[in-house]
Amino acid sequence: MLVLHEMRRRARFLVRPLVGAALTSYFVYHTIEGDRGLRAWRETVQQLRGAKEQLAAVEAERNALARKVGGLDPNHVDPDLLDQQIRSTLDLAAPNEVVIVPPGASAPPR
Repeated sequence: MLVLHEMRRRARFLVRPLVGAALTSYFVYHTIEGDRGLRAWRETVQQLRGAKEQLAAVEAERNALARKVGGLDPNHVDPDLLDQQIRSTLDLAAPNEVVIVPPGASAPPR
């Protein structure tokens, strides 16, 4: 009986620190590994960085296309752009011109 009483008395002193340590470790674990923890935050930041880079590339492509379309405005046509479009669409070259074909592109017919 005396042993059980002594064990209960010592257990009272151990229960509170053990429960506190368990709660602290629970919250620390979820702070790092949880759905909104540090690792999830880091992954979200990386995804955001990638999305911003992709947005910048798409905006640059959009601006290039907008400049190209703006050069073909019926009220003010850019002669160089018009000439380039005609030559590429109809596969035409003047007799005194030299055509340089980039690697991988098909050569124009003779």
